[in-house]
Amino acid sequence: MMRTWLATLLLSVTVTVAQAQETVLDRIVALVDDEVVLASELAAEIDSVSRELSQRNVRMPPRDELRRQVLERLIMQTLQFNVAERRGIRVDSATLDAAVRRVAERNGITLPELRDALESEGLTMARFRDQMRREITLSRLREQEMNRRIDVTDQEIEQFIERNRDQTRSYNLAQILIAIPEAASAQAIDSARQRAQQVQSRLASGESFARVAAAASDARNALEGGDIGWRTRAQLPSAAAQAITALAPGQTTDILRTPAGFQLFYLNEIRDIDERIIQQAKLRHILIETNQVVSDEDARLRLEALRNRISQGILFAELARSNSDDPTTASQGGDLGWINPANLPPNFRERVEALDVGELSQPFRARSGWHLVELLERRERDAGEQIAREEAAEAIRQRKSEEETELWLRELREEAYVEIRLAGS
Repeated sequence: MMRTWLATLLLSVTVTVAQAQETVLDRIVALVDDEVVLASELAAEIDSVSRELSQRNVRMPPRDELRRQVLERLIMQTLQFNVAERRGIRVDSATLDAAVRRVAERNGITLPELRDALESEGLTMARFRDQMRREITLSRLREQEMNRRIDVTDQEIEQFIERNRDQTRSYNLAQILIAIPEAASAQAIDSARQRAQQVQSRLASGESFARVAAAASDARNALEGGDIGWRTRAQLPSAAAQAITALAPGQTTDILRTPAGFQLFYLNEIRDIDERIIQQAKLRHILIETNQVVSDEDARLRLEALRNRISQGILFAELARSNSDDPTTASQGGDLGWINPANLPPNFRERVEALDVGELSQPFRARSGWHLVELLERRERDAGEQIAREEAAEAIRQRKSEEETELWLRELREEAYVEIRLAGS
């Protein structure tokens, strides 16, 4: 009887301790309007960010700074998901499946290999899909918001073309942003300037730009080391466009005052570009989509049979009209028109680049399903006025989007009710 009672007591204590630990783990660390951020969510995100920084060979910021940055990102994500929910932005399973396939294709692996790679990093496919769903949702929300806020005029396009007619360089950059609230007081501006000067001092003392960005930047890409990728001067705020021309790779600008706040830019690399000459390929294809009824093997075998019929003299266009699952091109005999292969998904591009004119590909898997492609012609083209205008409009939109997105996120943050309950905050 004594042993039974003692065992029951020990079990009760164990359960109570476990429940207490779970309660501590899932305590609320922030209130965001009507939502909460839990300690378990924060811990999982810190682990994810730590792995990413390690993979990028970025030395970890101090733990309290990293925790503050990660919590702020979770708060901003929560605010954005609330907006997306109100606007009815959803990501269906088909879109998510296609996004996961693209990740596998970009890395040159199959879906089972992708699953194995994720598990080796401690990430399940279910959680990876959830992360992808969240990223696509936020991307759609930002695109929708920027479409509402940004307008590109013909006059801006013409001025852009004239100003950048001889532009032949692209810059790989990272940034640190110290944001300034809209209609900020002189005191708030001075406080932001002091933060920027502290950042500059840390860089001068030898800390890496990526580490300081991860710890101190207010930009949404802070935890990626501030990386913003390749930009032309026209895609940057005017102050930055002027400053980067004086840099060599590995150098950082002085503190710059831009519409978003105080910024510093780090130059990773410079490359010369030829924006005028583009390679084009005239293609036609037959697409067989896969689904619950049509497997990959079914699609491949169908295309092999169609390829044999074409080799025997049956017209490609005729078979495309009656067999292709691409509603846009099937009625045109599979005609894709003139395409720049550089704009195609990697697997598709590699297949096209390997073809000779008049050659028919073997069936292959790409983003939207299984393809059979014929290369009809190749040509080089001097990008004319229409393409130049399209590129100008996109560059202007991208530059405005960088600024407007930061302003919009700042507005969301300032208008929201946020209560941080993180110990030490």
